[in-house]
Amino acid sequence: VLSFIIFICYIASLASSFMMAPLLEFLLALVLFFAYTFKLNEKFKGLYWPLSDFLRCVTAAIIYFAISIAAVSRYSDGASKAGGVFGFIATIVYAIDFYITFNELVTFLKQGSSESPEEHKSE
Repeated sequence: VLSFIIFICYIASLASSFMMAPLLEFLLALVLFFAYTFKLNEKFKGLYWPLSDFLRCVTAAIIYFAISIAAVSRYSDGASKAGGVFGFIATIVYAIDFYITFNELVTFLKQGSSESPEEHKSE
């Protein structure tokens, strides 16, 4: 939802060149949401799903931080500033998600088994 709000802010602003990053993050989040909803993570065992979520969070936090700095510093219209502020909020949200996912990955790697971190939570 936050990515969609940022996308709308950038469309309405002078910083419309930044609209592609929030749109791609929004679509990627939808794809992963539906993949987990339809339990595709259980059907496709070859792909380690928490790692893909981890990489998405890392790249999203870096990209949102960079375009937020550019939008706030370069453009003076309100929509660009709002998109930048929401971008900083998204950076924090993705950093928190990055931290949580990283802890799950470390726990999984320390256990050295072939089970997923979701299965360890239920134990």
